[in-house]
Amino acid sequence: MSLILENIDHVVNGAVHIEGVNLELAPGSFNVLLGRTLAGKTTLMRIMAGLEPPTRGRVLMHGEDVTRTSVRKRNVSMVYQQFINYPAMTVYDNIASPLKLARVPREEIRRRVHETASMLHIEHLLERYPAELSGGQQQRTAMGRALVKDADLILFDEPLVNLDYKLREEFREELRELFKARNCIAVYATTEPNEALALGGHTAVLHEGRLLQYGPTEDVYHRPRDVLTAEMFSEPPINVVPAIVSGTEVTFDRNVHFPLNRDLAGLSPGQYQFGVRASHIGLERQAKDDLELEVQVDIAEISGSETFLHVRNELFHLVLHLTGVYEFAVDQPLKVYFPTHKIYAFDRNGDVVHIPSRPGAH
Repeated sequence: MSLILENIDHVVNGAVHIEGVNLELAPGSFNVLLGRTLAGKTTLMRIMAGLEPPTRGRVLMHGEDVTRTSVRKRNVSMVYQQFINYPAMTVYDNIASPLKLARVPREEIRRRVHETASMLHIEHLLERYPAELSGGQQQRTAMGRALVKDADLILFDEPLVNLDYKLREEFREELRELFKARNCIAVYATTEPNEALALGGHTAVLHEGRLLQYGPTEDVYHRPRDVLTAEMFSEPPINVVPAIVSGTEVTFDRNVHFPLNRDLAGLSPGQYQFGVRASHIGLERQAKDDLELEVQVDIAEISGSETFLHVRNELFHLVLHLTGVYEFAVDQPLKVYFPTHKIYAFDRNGDVVHIPSRPGAH
């Protein structure tokens, strides 16, 4: 079963929530909707599910126009951020509830509930009630109810956002494995670029209701179509600095410049925006063509075993994503190293005109 969205618009009281979205999801595919809050992810999923119709455009499933077909007549399941379970029912009955509504035979219900619970590692909890479960177990129960239906389309609306880091890591790994054996289409919404990378599959990058790019996740990450996609698909956002290319060198100003290296030699003279990922700027020279920049510290944010270092000079601000814990004083002078062989170049319109031949790790 394929799912095709054709020229989808969604307007509410004059406000455009979705604009001109064209998207085709292949049978058996795992797809991520990546975008910031209010990018249109939930609205687009509700249109896919049939919970609300688009203002304009068509939704096709199995090649049939289902644009005005209600969610009750579509074989769709949805998992939300909140743990939506029936408190008066056991885990078994919660998972079995859609099958009972569909009047599936009792033995078939039993088989599918146990099979689904086993996949989600909650088979030992089937006789418990939601109040007796941890947050992770409650979310597994909600997911079990969605998975047991054997739906053609399963939608996950940021389902892990309320779980702690360790549980989220476990779920991501399990989700990938779960859908390898299923022929349904899975769509997973997230605001986090790193979660999209961890889940793999295909990613659609959304911004203010518009689809910026869709394709295999690694490809979209390494080969963004424009500067906005590069910013959306980086955490922290990719560093973007203005530059001028002449016949022989790149200039940030009269004092900061470097020769055109082999990677950038194909750029025509003119004004550009250069993008460098935060994890690619370092405190030590890693390659001979790294550009040394003198900067001052704005702030160092320590997050677990990582440090997000914000620095500045007269030309621009930069963010470095460093592995390890570093402490710096505000306004402390530093030298950082800008990898000229890992630069993305965008033209004045923000369209990509150069992708590094060695884009490096995430």
